[in-house]
Amino acid sequence: MPEPRQPLLGVHRGWFALALVVVLLDQWSKALVLEHLDYAQPVVLLPVLNLTLQYNEGAAFSFLSDAGGWQRWFFSAVALVASLVIAVWLTRLRPADRLLAASLSLILGGALGNLWDRLQFGHVVDFISVHYQDWYFPTFNVADSAVTVGAVLMILDAILQPRAENPPSE
Repeated sequence: MPEPRQPLLGVHRGWFALALVVVLLDQWSKALVLEHLDYAQPVVLLPVLNLTLQYNEGAAFSFLSDAGGWQRWFFSAVALVASLVIAVWLTRLRPADRLLAASLSLILGGALGNLWDRLQFGHVVDFISVHYQDWYFPTFNVADSAVTVGAVLMILDAILQPRAENPPSE
């Protein structure tokens, strides 16, 4: 017998709180970076890790970053719709769907963190730069990290908790 859904202010409150923590941590880290770093001037933390203030007007890996400005509103709309879908999805989960709920919460927090940047600045603030010698991975931020970890957890949930699309009939 399936578990009954809990009201939004019940079991789901914690998952929305996790998304909020991601947004707050993301925005706090970006505020520190904007206050203390000069644009494109790396601060070496480790031989493979720098803090480097960058602006991304596109999507992942700077996709469409030079598209002329319309992409700001396009990616904002996509993030808003995705966030609404994820929020509704979260409210429909069973209490036992913890791994999926954690993944959705991280993705939601990351999407909202970057949406905030797009609406406030017209671009996303990135600052974590991982590299090896002359090879550099695209610069990213806390929100991007949350989305990535959330996506990995979602894949893990799909592997560990396969859901029957068509339950067997009697």
